[in-house]
Amino acid sequence: MTISKADRLAAVHERALQRFDKIQTALRNERQQCLEDRRFYSVAGAQWEGPLGDQFENKPRFEFNKVHLAVIRIINEWRNNRITVDFTPKDGASNSELADVCDGLYRADEQDSGAQEAYDNAFEEAVGGGFGAWRLRAHYEDDEDDDNDHQRICIEPIFDADSSVFFDLDAKRQDKADAKFAFVLSSMSKESFADLYGHDPSTWPKLIQQRYFDWCTPDVVYVAEYYEVEEVGEVLHYFTGLDGQVTTVTDAQLKEDEDKLAELQATGYRETRTKRVKRKRVHKYQLSGLQVEDDEGLIAGRHIPVVPVYGKRWFVDNVERCMGHVRLAKDAQRLMNSLLSWLTEIAARFDTEKPILTPEQVIGHAAMWAEDNVKRFPYLLLNQLRDGNGDPVSGTAQPLAYTKAPNVPPAMAALIQIASQALDDLLGNQQAGEQLQPNQSGKAVELIQTRLDMQTYIYMSNMAKAMKRSGEIWLSMAKDVFVEDERPMKTIAEGGEMDSVVLRRPVIDKETGEQVLENDLDEAKFDVWVDVGPSSQSRRAATVRGLTGMAQITQDPETLNVLTAAAMMNMEGEGLGDVRDFFRARMVKMGVVKPTQEEQQELAQAAANQQPDPQAEYLKAAAEQASADAAQARAKTIDTIAAAALKRAQTDKTIAETHGEVHAQALSTFGAMRDAAQQAPALPGA
Repeated sequence: MTISKADRLAAVHERALQRFDKIQTALRNERQQCLEDRRFYSVAGAQWEGPLGDQFENKPRFEFNKVHLAVIRIINEWRNNRITVDFTPKDGASNSELADVCDGLYRADEQDSGAQEAYDNAFEEAVGGGFGAWRLRAHYEDDEDDDNDHQRICIEPIFDADSSVFFDLDAKRQDKADAKFAFVLSSMSKESFADLYGHDPSTWPKLIQQRYFDWCTPDVVYVAEYYEVEEVGEVLHYFTGLDGQVTTVTDAQLKEDEDKLAELQATGYRETRTKRVKRKRVHKYQLSGLQVEDDEGLIAGRHIPVVPVYGKRWFVDNVERCMGHVRLAKDAQRLMNSLLSWLTEIAARFDTEKPILTPEQVIGHAAMWAEDNVKRFPYLLLNQLRDGNGDPVSGTAQPLAYTKAPNVPPAMAALIQIASQALDDLLGNQQAGEQLQPNQSGKAVELIQTRLDMQTYIYMSNMAKAMKRSGEIWLSMAKDVFVEDERPMKTIAEGGEMDSVVLRRPVIDKETGEQVLENDLDEAKFDVWVDVGPSSQSRRAATVRGLTGMAQITQDPETLNVLTAAAMMNMEGEGLGDVRDFFRARMVKMGVVKPTQEEQQELAQAAANQQPDPQAEYLKAAAEQASADAAQARAKTIDTIAAAALKRAQTDKTIAETHGEVHAQALSTFGAMRDAAQQAPALPGA
């Protein structure tokens, strides 16, 4: 039975609503706390939200926000020690150049899409509330060029991730690589919704929100991006050529290209085996509260392109729980705020002793007494009370009594000290890093910094896991997006230098002599690693210190030149860009630094246009003359040796001929003697 598209989309919408309701119900309390934590440290007045604020209604409510400073210190630590993605071959050796190409392409996509904003927002939400996220999306390289179908991958922030990003409840991994589906909620105005979809807005159900002190908020509706992982079976056909080379072709490729099989058979390939595998693909929908607004179909890659970041995370009673740096310090911060607000109220209300008067004493002068705190009159007037006869009553020209300031309870001072100490303990006492003494040893400073780093390490470690997942998603998407033959693309080196590569360019393999595709991402079988360490600026400063230290202990002039040039290349400062470029060019010419393609072309052009050095030409000519003289002398020597050999051969021949003549003469003499003996008469008695 064939299902219509409308019925299929209606089933998708119903299934998505049921799934989302289960997820939001299960995680609502945890995510609500994450939202409250983020408001607590970042929104003015949010530290008085809830019952405590009701108790202090119409009273001073001051905020001494020490939590905010602690969160900002951790965020600054991240921004000064960013994490980078590094692709490494799975076998540790092959395709290392392609891995460097992927590194450069990833950095270029980061720069072009402003990925730092996405990373910073996710990390701040994870540290403040416990959960953050960003997404990856393929987009056209130039939307205004109708002939340009090339795509790049952008990395985008997701705001309010704790109330807008939800994964499959069965997904237990921290990076959610095992999730079967996911939701990302985003807001838009009702007017924008109507213009985009052409009907009255219908919002997606969103229960996690907090509106204390927010008297006026935007009138918006929510839509949901719904990602669903689909698993499909696929048959792989393995063909073996005459040279033993194996190529793999899918069923889909054979169906798309009807001549593919005949072409393989004509070139000597024969099918040796088949294999059935399961492939993952991701389907994306745009949902409102009413229906599926847009079926975007299959997207690039085989992973849900949403990267979660956690501050601290664990499972308790089969519920995923998370928190940031704020939650445990909230009670101590509230106690500090309430105590100091109460103490401030006491000091403000009872700064002077106030007189206690009868109404008759201030008749006609009430305004003067009421305005005295503001206008500071030099004197105040008071009525003299009189008896029934009109005579003044003795002692009534002065106040009956004076108010007294209450004594501050001793427990308040103790509570303030306890609250302050609790805040320091819960927030990590990072003030210790700001109290370094000038005469402290370097070892002591290093120990203090190490202790502070350990307080933030869990956040950096979880961010590293998220960055690793981002690299895996990017590589999977890049294999589907960067598929054009001989496509030039921008790359960025680790030091920030811009370069370019050409993808899928046909070249001749030096080992086999066959034509292959250079920089083909279909061959990119890499592991993703992350580098947690100092930022580029911090690493450059440390590099300069190390190079200058090495320069003081070396005596080799060539090594000293290399160290000096390397130090200048890593110098930071205003107006040093040209200086760094100069020393980089010198290092390239010396063969110390690997040149880019552009630098290789410049070197080749400079070598072709370089005028010959007269001294070098003279030395070259002298060397050639010396070589010719040596060759001539060597030839004469060879002639002399040959003549001597000839004479020796002639002598040997003469000797041999002489020996032959003597031998022949001896034989002749012997024969004559034998003949004479035979002809002589026999002797008597013989």
